[in-house]
Amino acid sequence: MKFNVLLVVVFALGLASTYFEARGFLEKQAQNQVMREAGLMASSATATRIYTEEMVTEYLAKAGEQEGVFLPQTIPFFATTTIFSKIQQEYPDYAYKEAALNPTNLRDRATDWEADLIQHFRDSPKEAELIRTRDSATGPSLYLAHPVRVEKGCLQCHSQPSVAPKTMLAKYGDRNGFGWNVGEVVGAQIVTIPTSLPLEIAHRGLVELMVDLCVIFLVVILLIDLGLYVIVIRPLRTISDAANRISQGEMDLEHVTTRGNDEVTEVTRSFNRMHTSLQKAMALLEE
Repeated sequence: MKFNVLLVVVFALGLASTYFEARGFLEKQAQNQVMREAGLMASSATATRIYTEEMVTEYLAKAGEQEGVFLPQTIPFFATTTIFSKIQQEYPDYAYKEAALNPTNLRDRATDWEADLIQHFRDSPKEAELIRTRDSATGPSLYLAHPVRVEKGCLQCHSQPSVAPKTMLAKYGDRNGFGWNVGEVVGAQIVTIPTSLPLEIAHRGLVELMVDLCVIFLVVILLIDLGLYVIVIRPLRTISDAANRISQGEMDLEHVTTRGNDEVTEVTRSFNRMHTSLQKAMALLEE
């Protein structure tokens, strides 16, 4: 029992140390995992935008002109936002926006903090990615941002109103989304995640780790107790029982069986020698 109490105390100290060390590590790993997923989503959105611009926009624009309507599916921003809304059904904690300073659709207009982010990319043309935290109305959040630069194909709709599709002008007017230049940073691709998400993932991992360690400890202490009982306690009990019987006059008691060369075996052999010496001494006294 004393040995078990000692083991429990040592394990509790080790568990507390592991908890504090593992918590920071798991939180960092969870944040890295979340940001990797955000990066994959952003890359997927970028690929969708490029595919729409190169393979879809021209054909849908012609089809819309023939029918006299503007199809929003021709806009790469619309394609990425729509596809991400489908992804968001499986990842509800992730939010996506392609914010622009001067968008055609005012729904995509950048808020104040998004405008500051876009300006940061303008001032730092070599910076291709930004990971920051910010306080929002729903609490602290992480965000991953990439600059959106004007490609040559964008000028078909965003250079001057005179060259833009008439159906687009009829839908959105000629005041927004023009004056773009190739290579210019006009917006930012932003994936936002609440900081509570990586903390929740880290907490679940920490709980699982602590439970696993407790189970392992229980199994280890049971195995140690079993080993102590077989190797130490049972042989010592045999010696103790033999000593009690000899003290009560059973001098003809057989010697305790010995096996191996460990410390308990040495104690048993010493006990047997003492038993032999005591038998000889008693025999001399009887003569």
